[in-house]
Amino acid sequence: MKLLDTKTKNNVLASMMNIIDKKRKDIIAENKKDLDAFQRDDQALYDRLVVDDKKVDEMIQAIKEVKDQEDPVGKDISERTLDSGLKIVNKTDPFGTIMIIYESRPDVTIEAAVLAFKANNKILLKGGKEANHSNIILEKCWHEALEENNLSKDWIKLLHMKRDETQEFLRNPSEKLDLIVPRGGERLIDFVKQHAKCAVLISGRGNNFLYVSKQADWDIAKKVIINAKTDKISGCNALDKVFIDANLDGFDEKIKDLYETLKSHKVETVIDDNLSSILSEAEVVKGEDVWYEEFLAMKILLAKVDNFDQAVDKINKYSGGHSSVIITKDDDEAMAFMQQIDSAAVYQNASTRFTDGGQMGVGAELAISTDKLHHRGPLGLKQLVTNKYYVFGNGHIRS
Repeated sequence: MKLLDTKTKNNVLASMMNIIDKKRKDIIAENKKDLDAFQRDDQALYDRLVVDDKKVDEMIQAIKEVKDQEDPVGKDISERTLDSGLKIVNKTDPFGTIMIIYESRPDVTIEAAVLAFKANNKILLKGGKEANHSNIILEKCWHEALEENNLSKDWIKLLHMKRDETQEFLRNPSEKLDLIVPRGGERLIDFVKQHAKCAVLISGRGNNFLYVSKQADWDIAKKVIINAKTDKISGCNALDKVFIDANLDGFDEKIKDLYETLKSHKVETVIDDNLSSILSEAEVVKGEDVWYEEFLAMKILLAKVDNFDQAVDKINKYSGGHSSVIITKDDDEAMAFMQQIDSAAVYQNASTRFTDGGQMGVGAELAISTDKLHHRGPLGLKQLVTNKYYVFGNGHIRS
């Protein structure tokens, strides 16, 4: 796709905002068809599927935020002129074609596409069948906005494929793919990684950990744990596991206090065997699989660790590399934790729920990347470009 100037792209986004607002009743009606057909056995997935007036407003706001941001394409990264007179400029450049595969969440059809489009990329969207009606009407909105501004509908395309067809497309794409971003659970990510032939940017999986140090402020610990666990259970930045240092003053009483607090917030608490003598009524987890699991539910695992090093080792072994927290009054201990933990976002005395583009000042995000290449953390507008070298000579040859 050709390079578009900033004005053209922003005009498309302005059109899109008006179209979505004008068609909000139709969008919500189509979404209701998806909700009515959905088996509510997975509450987190159902929550992600809902589109109401508030969600439409959020879609419009996401588009506005991207429209108001600086165009990330064609920006100078570096410039130098060699002794030979050869001038070398490194500039930001679009990826080309980005494929986004996602489950539920019709708002991804807006929020992911708007970012990729503003960064001058062609977008292929592969949503889940559970959001089919919602995604189709949102694609029509995109096409209307593009055509209002004399652009091809091919800039943003919703793919209608079954699982086996998607698998074949990933292996043998009918058009050039430059980047694939899967947004969903472990099974979706593994499916894409197994079959894709181009670059895959991993995102979305949580399984986040919090360590309560022996130097923790207990009131802060409880406040952060409750917020990180209960604020939005369907978010990839929700908390799943809590390690409490055995050397914390009043350990037994504080464990019981936390258990009762979680119970009052309707959180199911499971424990490791080391806490069974203190919390005799709680379920004791067996095996290692649960430690790798992202709950996406009102469920949390509490465990005891002997010291700081054991907490760090276990978090690095089991976590999804998304977000990790230490609760401590000791800034040096916090810095040691943050440097040693292998996660995209590390926190001292704050909720994992802040791992979000808007909350971190990045603006609208495509996803939270847990990869180390090409970017880690919130994938905002500036992260959806690559780079290119422009070399200017005057008959230069290498001798």
